[in-house]
Amino acid sequence: MNVDDIKTVCNLGTGTMGFGTALLFAMKGYAVRMFGRSDASIERGFASIREALNMYRENGLVTEEAIPAILGRITGCTTLEEAAEHADFVIESIAENLEIKRSVWARMEELTGPETIFATNTSGLSPSRIADSLKRKDKFVVAHFWNPPHLVPLVEVVPGEHTSQETVDVTWKLIEKIGKKPVALKREALGFIGNRLQLALLREALYIVEQGIATPEAVDTAVKYSIGRRLATTGPLESADLGGLDIFYSIASYLNADLCNASEPSETLKKAVENNTLGAKTGTGIYAWTPESLANIKRTREDNLVEWLRKDRTQTF
Repeated sequence: MNVDDIKTVCNLGTGTMGFGTALLFAMKGYAVRMFGRSDASIERGFASIREALNMYRENGLVTEEAIPAILGRITGCTTLEEAAEHADFVIESIAENLEIKRSVWARMEELTGPETIFATNTSGLSPSRIADSLKRKDKFVVAHFWNPPHLVPLVEVVPGEHTSQETVDVTWKLIEKIGKKPVALKREALGFIGNRLQLALLREALYIVEQGIATPEAVDTAVKYSIGRRLATTGPLESADLGGLDIFYSIASYLNADLCNASEPSETLKKAVENNTLGAKTGTGIYAWTPESLANIKRTREDNLVEWLRKDRTQTF
């Protein structure tokens, strides 16, 4: 299959990630068949899509005139049979549950043609394990969009043990075609690239707090106003080269031994789960969240990500 052969996208899911992928494909001219388990879930998906489009419009990222055509390319479907009709590419963003994903993909294999590419938007599950019972394992790949998918450019393309290079290449080109930034892994690994790095940073951040070195506020401020600013332009390996590998070697020679190397989740996370203090979703986590503080930080995050989208349109790194 060639990327230009892809005309219709089957989009499984209408939630946090699913609405975003449906919107991204529709904005680039693809016919999208968006699957939700009920009419209510379809309507929630469309409500999120309209909200995102309004945000784009307010920030000059889409015109008012373009919105009806974008919405018109998306068809809501409440059965897999409807969603799979004419599908050239399937992107799945359903529950992060291995057995649920396996069940859905087994059914999609029955409903689609032999050239259809299967892409799961899992944030860390093994593509080989998800595709284990499929006959067309060579057509199965991870396309991991980052949250919020309509604002964060990265998509990790991860092959399973039997994924063909053609499937990886076509998926990569399709991701580029919809205006995202793909990175392809050479082989699968738990957590892929982004979540491995994110969890390594979180492990050390929690360790600093637990060891009484600094407060949560100090840790977050230090990241936001130092490496957070710099990493948007230079990744960790580029930063090491720019700083000098001899300097980083010298620092690593004494600092690595003092860093957290725990292989189990931190006590802070464990206690939070036991006490159901899960963060913003429950009102309390590492911080106490009010509706106002949550709205403020989400608005600030959205504003910053939108500003980067504007820069992405005019800059190439």
